[in-house]
Amino acid sequence: MAKGTSITDASTHMSESHYQTDSRRILVTSALPNANGSIHLGHLLEHIQTDIWVRFQRMCGNECIYVCADDTHGAATMLRAEELGTTPEELIDDVRLEHEQDFKDFLISHDNYYSTHSEENREYSSLIYERLKSAGKILTREVEQLYDPEREIFLADRFIVGGCPRCKSEGQYGDNCEVCGATYDATDLINPVSKLSGAVPVLRSSAHFFFALSEFKDFLKSWTRSGTLHDQVANKLAEWLDEGLQDWDISRDAPYFGFEIPGETAKFFYVWLDAPIGYMASFKRYCETTGINFDEWWQPDSSCEIHHFIGKDIINFHALFWPAMLEAAGFRTPTRIHAHGFITVDGQKMSKSRGTFINARTYLDHLGPEYLRYYFATKLSDSIDDLDINLEDFVQRVNSDLVGKVVNIASRCAGFVKKQGGHLAASCDNPMIVGFRAQAAEIAQAYEEGNVGKAIRQIMAMADQANQFIADKAPWQMAKEEGRDAEVLSVCTDGINAFRMLVTYLKPILPTLAEKSEAFLNVSPLLWSDLDELLVDHDINKFKPLMSRIEQKDVDAMVEAGKSSIDNETSTEAADQAMDNTAENNTIEFDDFAKLDLRIAKIEKAEHVEGADKLLKLTLDIGTGQRQVFAGIKAAYQPDDIVGRLTVMVTNLAPRKMRFGVSEGMVLAAGPGGQDLFLLSPDSGAEPGMEVK
Repeated sequence: MAKGTSITDASTHMSESHYQTDSRRILVTSALPNANGSIHLGHLLEHIQTDIWVRFQRMCGNECIYVCADDTHGAATMLRAEELGTTPEELIDDVRLEHEQDFKDFLISHDNYYSTHSEENREYSSLIYERLKSAGKILTREVEQLYDPEREIFLADRFIVGGCPRCKSEGQYGDNCEVCGATYDATDLINPVSKLSGAVPVLRSSAHFFFALSEFKDFLKSWTRSGTLHDQVANKLAEWLDEGLQDWDISRDAPYFGFEIPGETAKFFYVWLDAPIGYMASFKRYCETTGINFDEWWQPDSSCEIHHFIGKDIINFHALFWPAMLEAAGFRTPTRIHAHGFITVDGQKMSKSRGTFINARTYLDHLGPEYLRYYFATKLSDSIDDLDINLEDFVQRVNSDLVGKVVNIASRCAGFVKKQGGHLAASCDNPMIVGFRAQAAEIAQAYEEGNVGKAIRQIMAMADQANQFIADKAPWQMAKEEGRDAEVLSVCTDGINAFRMLVTYLKPILPTLAEKSEAFLNVSPLLWSDLDELLVDHDINKFKPLMSRIEQKDVDAMVEAGKSSIDNETSTEAADQAMDNTAENNTIEFDDFAKLDLRIAKIEKAEHVEGADKLLKLTLDIGTGQRQVFAGIKAAYQPDDIVGRLTVMVTNLAPRKMRFGVSEGMVLAAGPGGQDLFLLSPDSGAEPGMEVK
C-alpha cells in the first residue's frame, strides 16, 4: 500500500539525502557467555548494544548476520558438572537452552546461537592449530605449573588467586589482573592460593604448547592502529606492545573439558584458543543451514565485514591473540572491535546482597524488556567508560521519554483522526517534519559509531518539539469549534507523521514498540528509507495502548527478588568473573549472615552414593522433620561412623536438584578438604532443631 508522497514533494525541499550506504555484507558477534552461569545485566548490556547495531544495519538494507554461542570449555565447566552430579555435556546443553530463551525474550535477534562444544569448532580449532604448526608458530616447552595437591589437578588460571605481579593488587586470577589489565603466567602471582581447596599450590613440570605471539609485535602495532579499534583501546594495547609480547600457552593438561590437541595424548586446547574460533563455528553452522559460502567471509581478501562486540576486560584476547592467530593461519582479521565498559548499579558494583546483581529472568519476571533496552541505549557511547544504572533514573527516564513523549504524540492525535473516518489529510507541509527528516544522516552516523545515547538525545528533542507543536495548536480545543475539522485533521496528520519518524529512528532499540506502531499506522515494517516519505491520504487503525508506565513497586519487587535468590554458582568461573574478587570486597554484611538459619541436626542415616566419588547421602533429623542432604565428605568419613552424630546444618538453603536426587540443605564442616575435613559438632546437651546462635 502507498505510504504517501515523498517528503521532497512537500513545499520545503532539502539538499541532504537520507543515510545511504552501498549494500554491505556484515557478520556480527557478541562475546560468548560462559556456560557456568545465568545471563545477567552485564551480558544484556553487550547483547542489547550489539542487537541495536545489527537491527540498524538491517533497516538500512545491509546484509547483517548475527551469531553467538555459549563458551563451554575449561576446568570450570568440568568441576561445576561434578559438583552438580552431572556430565559437562548435559550441563552445557541445559544452560544453552536457558541462555537462548533469555536472549529471545530480550528481543535479541541472533541468526544462530550455538555452542563452542561443537564439531564445527573442533574442526576449525584443529585446522588453525595445524596451520600454525606448519608455519612454525607452535613451540613446545617444559612448563612448571601450579598443581593442587589436595584435589590432585593442575590448576586452571581461574582457580588460582593471588597478588598481581605488576600492580600488587590482591585477589587476582592466574591469567590477568582486573585492576591494571596486565597479563601474566599463574606462576608469577604473589602468594598464590587454590580456589578449589584453599591449599597452597605446588609446582610440577609438564610439556606445553605455545603460539609464537612474540613474533607478531610489528604486525599488531600496525593492525591496532588501522582504525579497527577505538583510540582508547589502541592506546592501552600500545602499552602492552611496547613492553613486549610473551608467547602464549595454548595447552592444558588433563583432566580438562575441551578439545584434545591433534596428535597428542591428555593435552587439550586452552579454552581461550577455541572460544573465539567459536565465532567461526557458529557462522559455519549458519552457512550450512542457509547455503551461504563461508569462505567468502573469512578469506584474507574478503570484502565482507566482521565486527566483534566485547567488554574491555577481554580486549587483549580479541585484539592481540585473535588477530595474530588469524593472520598466521591464513584467515582475515576483524573489521572492527567494539569494546564497552562495565556496569555499575546506583554507582556501585553489582551486588547480590543489595539485590542489584540482577539475572535476566529475574528482571523479566517483573518488567518488560524494552524498558531496559531503552535505558541501556541512553547510556551507550563510542567510549569504553563504565555505565551506571540508576534505578530511580531508570523509572523516570523510561516513563518520561517513551510514555510521556513518544507514545503521547500518537495517543493525542489518533482519536481526532478516527472521529473523521480514520483517514489522514491529503498533504503535510509542516517545516517541523522536514526538520525531523533532515537529521536522519546525523542520527544514522551516531548509530553506526555506537553513540546511541547521542542519537536518543536528538530524537527526544524532536519528541519535545512535536509535543509542544500539538500543545500550541490544541486540536482538542479546535474540535469544539464549528468549521475547524480540516485544521484539526491537518494538525493531527502532522503529529502522526512526527510520531512515525520518531518510531523509525527508535526501531533498532524498540522493535516491539515499532511493530505495534506499524499495526496502528497500517504500514509495512519501517525501513530507514521510509524517512523520505510522508504518510498522507492514508487510513490508520484504531489506536491501542503501545506502552505502559513502569511502576516503582515492580522495580522494588525485582530488587527484593534479587536479594532473596540463592546463587548456587559462586564456585564457578562465571560467577567469579561477574563479582568483584578483590580481598576487601569478599566480605558480607551482618544482615547477610543473619539470613542463614543454622540448626542442630542429627544424622539418622548415611549412605554411599552410586556413581559419586565424593558424596555421602545423609538423612537428617532437624526436630521438625527429616531432610536429605548430599555432602562432599566421603573422603573423610565412612557412613557407619557418623550415624547418630549431631552436626550443624543450614536449613534455609534453596533445594538443589542433582543427578542423584534433591539436596535440601548443607551440613557445615571445617578443614582444607579431602581426608582432613571435620563435621562441626555441638557440645553435649544439644538437640535436633536447636537454633545455632
